[in-house]
Amino acid sequence: MTALLQPPTQTTPPATRPAARKRRSFRALEPTGWGVAVRWIWLSLAGILSFFPFYAMVVLSLKPGMLVELPGSLLPWNDISFEAYEQVLAGQNILVWLFNTLVYSLVSVVAVLFLSALAGYAFAKKRFRGKEVMFWSFLAMVMVPFHVTLIPTFILMANLGGIDTYWGLILPTLANAQAVFLMRQFIQGLPDELFEAARIDGAGEFRIVLRIVLPLCKPILATLGIFVFLWHWNDFLWPLIIAKSNSMFTLTVGISSLQQQDVPLSTMLAGSVVALLPIFLAYLIAQRYVQEGVTGTGIKG
Repeated sequence: MTALLQPPTQTTPPATRPAARKRRSFRALEPTGWGVAVRWIWLSLAGILSFFPFYAMVVLSLKPGMLVELPGSLLPWNDISFEAYEQVLAGQNILVWLFNTLVYSLVSVVAVLFLSALAGYAFAKKRFRGKEVMFWSFLAMVMVPFHVTLIPTFILMANLGGIDTYWGLILPTLANAQAVFLMRQFIQGLPDELFEAARIDGAGEFRIVLRIVLPLCKPILATLGIFVFLWHWNDFLWPLIIAKSNSMFTLTVGISSLQQQDVPLSTMLAGSVVALLPIFLAYLIAQRYVQEGVTGTGIKG
């Protein structure tokens, strides 16, 4: 009788036990105070080492006509002048090279994103004979170095009359296997019900891509846009080979050609700063999509 009158002992519900064990395991993985301090020290050193070349490039570009003496030349408050930037913008073909690089990069970004979205949608949601073989064969292009195909590509462009032209510069770079792979992985995670509902409403495949695939793929499109823009903006070898005249040089080729003209170091660095600014602005505009796109691509498919 006394046993029946005793209140029942409170026990942890079975459903909450795994959660409690998970919380304890997470707390065990949290770094201690010394661990946090060491981590921040290493991250600070890595950040300083990564930022130092850009700092030196900007500071030395503001000191034309001076001998480089360390550490005095790296002090930002000594003899600052914008003469090198005036020489770059007035005396060189930097604006023509900048325009060529913008055309090469922006047109390539738009074309690569659109073509990779079409291919990614086909490989992810369409059923056709030989799809897997075709996809993995196309993806195998990643393992082929660009230098192996450089001479055949140049011969093909020369026979088609693409030497020293914009379309000859852009066309060989549009088949991007990495972009197709990332788009396919992202589109695989989209629900099939959306596409089935669109087909029931009478939408064609091209309209589905424009109205459903592209709007839902904004994070991965922004991420790929940044990557493709960087690839083309910093590209040196193919523009060097395909461009014959000074008026068709890109920034990387044009700035490299300044070394043969006995141009001062400050002028070359000023040109490098001008070439860096569009990349920095492009990342600032789309940075909020980059992490979401990379994370989503890694966990989908």
